[in-house]
Amino acid sequence: MKKVFTTGQVAKICKVAPRTVSKWFDTGRLRGYRIPGSQDRRIPREQLIRFLKEHGMPLGELEEEEWHKILVIGAEKLFIDRTKELLPESDEYKYEIAQSGFEAGIMAESFHPDTIIIDLALGRSEAVQITANLRKNPAYEFTLIIGLAGEDEANPEKLIEYGFTEIFKKPFDVALLAERIRTLADAKREDI
Repeated sequence: MKKVFTTGQVAKICKVAPRTVSKWFDTGRLRGYRIPGSQDRRIPREQLIRFLKEHGMPLGELEEEEWHKILVIGAEKLFIDRTKELLPESDEYKYEIAQSGFEAGIMAESFHPDTIIIDLALGRSEAVQITANLRKNPAYEFTLIIGLAGEDEANPEKLIEYGFTEIFKKPFDVALLAERIRTLADAKREDI
């Protein structure tokens, strides 16, 4: 995710001439900084998003990055519905649902989720394999991977060794899981 933009890149996003972006910058409407020793301007991502929102301009390619994307693998419809109720898609969350490890792999590559929830009811070995495959890819190094372990899981903490970030053992309150995801999403936005 790009954190700083040139005036040319901002012009492309806003669909205006680079000179227009320079004027916005020079008049103080668009905040940023100059590279020391040159006249080159740089606009931090958060300033660009703020500017676009203040002026009612579309976020374009930045819009997708504003969402916290959640990939749910092998979970029951009731769980998915409750999660979407607590973290509504219309707000800042976007969901994709996969029913198998194969589907999950394809969706992870195209969707680039921030959080992946894997229900071990899918099959413990398949869930562990999905997690191992994701963790081999540097793009998923910091992705939150949450495992939903069944009541019969003897040692849920051991699953952390396979690459899961956290384990929620059934039965659990979906509101706690939603709060954990919300906390992560807020922390991510502050890093941007």
